[in-house]
Amino acid sequence: MRVFVTMPAVVALATAASATPATDHTARTALAIAERSIGFRSVAGPGDQTPALAAYLRSTLIEGGFDPADIAITPVDDTAFLIARWRGSDPRAKPLVISGHMDVVEAKAADWTRDPFTALVENGYLYGRGATDMKLDAAIAIATLIDLKRQGYKPQRDIVLAFSGDEETTMKTSAIIAERFKHAELVLNIDGGGGRLGEDGRAQFFTWQGAEKTYADFALTVTDPGGHSSAPRPVNAINRLSSALVRIGAYRFPPQTSELTRAYFRSAAKFKTGPVAAAMARFAENPQDAAAIETLAADPATVGQIGTTCVATTVSGGHALNALPQRATANINCRIFPGVAPAAVMATLQRVAADPGIAWKDVTEGSVANDASPMRANFVAAVTRAMGKAYPGVPVFPAMSAGASDSMWFRYHKVPSYGASPVFIKESDEFSHGLNERTPVASIAPAIVYYRSLFTDLSK
Repeated sequence: MRVFVTMPAVVALATAASATPATDHTARTALAIAERSIGFRSVAGPGDQTPALAAYLRSTLIEGGFDPADIAITPVDDTAFLIARWRGSDPRAKPLVISGHMDVVEAKAADWTRDPFTALVENGYLYGRGATDMKLDAAIAIATLIDLKRQGYKPQRDIVLAFSGDEETTMKTSAIIAERFKHAELVLNIDGGGGRLGEDGRAQFFTWQGAEKTYADFALTVTDPGGHSSAPRPVNAINRLSSALVRIGAYRFPPQTSELTRAYFRSAAKFKTGPVAAAMARFAENPQDAAAIETLAADPATVGQIGTTCVATTVSGGHALNALPQRATANINCRIFPGVAPAAVMATLQRVAADPGIAWKDVTEGSVANDASPMRANFVAAVTRAMGKAYPGVPVFPAMSAGASDSMWFRYHKVPSYGASPVFIKESDEFSHGLNERTPVASIAPAIVYYRSLFTDLSK
C-alpha cells in the first residue's frame, strides 16, 4: 500500500524519551508494521483477513530472530490466533504472556473521511481502523521484542505473545488462548489501560487496568393469546413489557467500590474540574455519599465506575398492525461490578420488574464472570518504573474498565491480567470503534522505552 508521511509526523517519532538511535529505529519499525497491519481487513464475516494478518506478523517475527518452530497460527472457524514463544533460561518458571488481538470492528469506507483499511500518517497522526484498537500497540510490542532479541537480552521465563482473532465479537479464540495459558505467571494485556494527553498535547496521567466489569444480556419475553385490535383487552403484551422496562430503567443498583476503584477516584479527581472532581474525591472516601452518587451517575464518563449498570438495548413486539400483540421481547444489557454474580443481577431485575408473567433468560454469549486482578506489588512497581522512564513525573494509578477484553478469560482462570498499553491520546482523539480512528505517532517512541523496561522487569 502507499503511505503518505508528512514532515511533522517523522519529526514526532524522535522524542525526548527516545534519545537513542536504536529507539528511533525501533519506532520506525513499529510504525511500518502498524501501517502494513492496518491494510488487512481483519473483520469478522466473509473475507475476514485475520489469518492473513497473522501470517504477516509471523513472518515479521521470524525476520526479527524468532524461531519459526516457536510461532504457531491456529485456524478457528473463519479466523485464527497467533502464539509466539521466546524461550527463557528457566523452563520451570511460569511464562509471561503479552496478550492482544488482531481483529477490528467493521468500518465502512463510505462513512470515513479516509479509507479505514489504508494506513495514512498525516499531521502527526496514524489514521486507520486499528490505529488505536489495537494494531499500533501490537506493532510496538512486536518491534520492541525484536529489538530486545537483537540486543542479546535473555529472559529467565518464557515470553509468550498471544494474539486472539475474534476479541471484538465472540471471543472464541480468546477463551482457547486463556485455557492454554491458565498456568501463566501474569498477563500484560496491551489492549487495556493507557495514558491521557491534555488538549495541549502534554501527558497528564497513566492508568493500568486491573479489573473490568462482567458483560451480561438478559432476554425478557411476554406472551399473550392476542386477538383483533378492534377489541382491546386489559392485558397487552407490549404494555406489560413497557411497564417493566420503565421500572427497570428507573432502578439504580447500590454503589460499590473496591481497593482499585477507590485508588482510581482519588487520583483521577485531581485531573477533573467542577462538581465531578469533588464528587469523585468524596465518593472514594464515602461510597454512600448521596450527592456524590447523583453527580457521578449523571456523568457518562463515571456512571460505569460506581457499580453495576443495566440498560434496555433492544425491543420488539407484535406481528400485525391490526392485531393485539401475541409476543413482546426486550434485551437488557448489564455491565456488572467485579465479584457480583450475573444470576444475582438477573434476580434483582426480576424483582424490580414486578411482573411474574414475564419470562427471563440469560442469553449472554462470549462472556464469563470474573473478579479483579490483585494489586500485585511486582507488577505495580514494574509498570510505575517503566512509565517513569518513558514519561518522567507522570502520575500512575489503576483503573477499572466498563468494557470487556481478553483479560476476562485469563481472570476467569485466576491468572492475574493487567491492561498495560503505554499509548497516550487526547480524550478528543478517542475514536476506537468509531469513525476516522487515529493515534499520535509521537506515542510510539516513549512506548518502546516503556515496553523495554516492563518486558525485561517481568520476564526475570
